[in-house]
Amino acid sequence: MVPGPTVPPSSRGEPWFEDGNIVLLAQVEDPASQNTTIAFRVHRGVLARHSEVFQSMFEVAQAEPDGADVADNCPVVRMYDRPTELSALVRALYDGASFEHRSIQDFYRIAGILRLATKYFIAYLRREAIRHLLRIWPNTLAGHDRFIERAVKAPLVDDLTYPYVHPLHVLNLARETHVQIILPSALYFLSLYTLPDILRGDHPKLRVEHQSRPSSELSSQDLQDYTLMFQHRIDVIMDFIRQDCTARTPKKDCRGEPGACQKAFVRLGSRLSRSWVVRTGPLHYMVQAIDELANDPSVCAPCRRTFKADVLALRERIWKELPGIIGLPSWEELERMDLAG
Repeated sequence: MVPGPTVPPSSRGEPWFEDGNIVLLAQVEDPASQNTTIAFRVHRGVLARHSEVFQSMFEVAQAEPDGADVADNCPVVRMYDRPTELSALVRALYDGASFEHRSIQDFYRIAGILRLATKYFIAYLRREAIRHLLRIWPNTLAGHDRFIERAVKAPLVDDLTYPYVHPLHVLNLARETHVQIILPSALYFLSLYTLPDILRGDHPKLRVEHQSRPSSELSSQDLQDYTLMFQHRIDVIMDFIRQDCTARTPKKDCRGEPGACQKAFVRLGSRLSRSWVVRTGPLHYMVQAIDELANDPSVCAPCRRTFKADVLALRERIWKELPGIIGLPSWEELERMDLAG
């Protein structure tokens, strides 16, 4: 093997192991960068252990005749990945994945790892990345409620509100990496934005520059799914106000003054019909309705309890049906598809 050149320190990426036996070479996309490539010196056995794709690539590199690319006495494998994403992937393979959600930068890091874990068929790391995304873009109603609670309380980070990343970027990352279980939640929260706002693409969360940023364009398929979800959300709100509030009748065990509970339901429906806006999320709106009725002294205890139980059951049903609105199978099936290992 021809010794080959030595990679200068300025072109060495992280990780770079002095005892590594193969060099991964990734092209820098930034034209302003002084370095056109970044090199990572790693151990082929470590990477091959996690990915059959890596194993095949390294076997080809070793089988090359003399004169093949060599650097620091190691075979060179040219990688067609972003250096930042390749670095994050390799470090996760060595040290284990540690995902956070403190800012939009953490989302870009997980986006890069998810892309390459999918590309190189590293199933366990792909599942870890998906599970982390589900903590923010949930597949359960309890997860949705935690999302809303944190969104209300979390401070601004770099002038961005929680969850710091725009649902359009989450949606496009899921499409890019063939992750289906995130789609219903991402589209539900995307439907809280009006279509002109999305098409303008000028939301601060869409304008943060980063190499790992997903597309900010809404595809024709997702335009259809967005429209279905948007209309469904409005229909749910209107049906809830009309059928579950205004038209509601007291139960047989009502203990209120004659007509008092009936009037309270009508008043609640009237207030809700005036207060909702195009960006209202029905699932949270229903919780607010429960709290509002609970604070009305004219409503008897049995009617309050029954209303709460009925609305909570309605929320569960709405969440269960959410994937079907955009033609996807059940949450349980989506979990089997994306998380079974």
